[in-house]
Amino acid sequence: MARPQGSIVKLARDTWLIFQRQMLLMVRSPVWIAFGIAQPITYLLLFAPMLKLALRSTGVTTYSQAYLIYVPGLLTVMVILGGLYTGFGLLAELRSGIIERARVTPVSRVAIMLGRALREVVTLLVQCVLITVVALPFGLRVGLGDLLLAYLLLVLLALMAVSLSYGVTLQVRNEAALGPMINTVGQPVMLLSGVLLPLTLAPLWLHRMAEWNPFYWATNGMRALFAGHIGDPSVWQSLIIVAVLTVFAMTWSVRLFARSLR
Repeated sequence: MARPQGSIVKLARDTWLIFQRQMLLMVRSPVWIAFGIAQPITYLLLFAPMLKLALRSTGVTTYSQAYLIYVPGLLTVMVILGGLYTGFGLLAELRSGIIERARVTPVSRVAIMLGRALREVVTLLVQCVLITVVALPFGLRVGLGDLLLAYLLLVLLALMAVSLSYGVTLQVRNEAALGPMINTVGQPVMLLSGVLLPLTLAPLWLHRMAEWNPFYWATNGMRALFAGHIGDPSVWQSLIIVAVLTVFAMTWSVRLFARSLR
């Protein structure tokens, strides 16, 4: 029993060391904060105010109600798309030989990927917190417990998106192909998630298609939490669906990563 426990402790220690190193590098270049939240803030300021009129038929009569619908979707799309594009950073490290040099160190191969993935998750979560704070003066009000559970869902979404991005990057290893691939898959998936507008306004056939999209359930769960409906079935459905998919995505990408360092 000592060997499995020792392996887990070593993996946790190595992951923490890689994570600390990655966070230190990120803190030294704080410009990522401005670039990361510039576009979401633009949408928050210029697009969200129009939702009051666009959603009037659904009972939205105030700007605060409009932001309760829009901000959860904005955070969801920001985390998913932001996570999917993290593969470019991994690809740059692969090209420069940083990952290759890690082979001669005693650090766990799995920890090399997990530490980087956790850095990306923290980066995306910080951006989400900043967007939430910016939305407060516009009337956004969310209970603390609901908000913390929403952030947990965002963390799972971010970890899943980053893991998928790393896995695809290790398979493709080509910037020219990676970008179009992410756009081709990501944009339709996001539109079918109802991140900009609730799909209650969509035709029935589009709604049926969206039900096969796991990110649709995640968006519904986020909106339920921001509305204070923590007991809504969509909350627990989204947590379970995203948690299961995150485990599968991490397992796949970790195996690919370990194989690439052999």
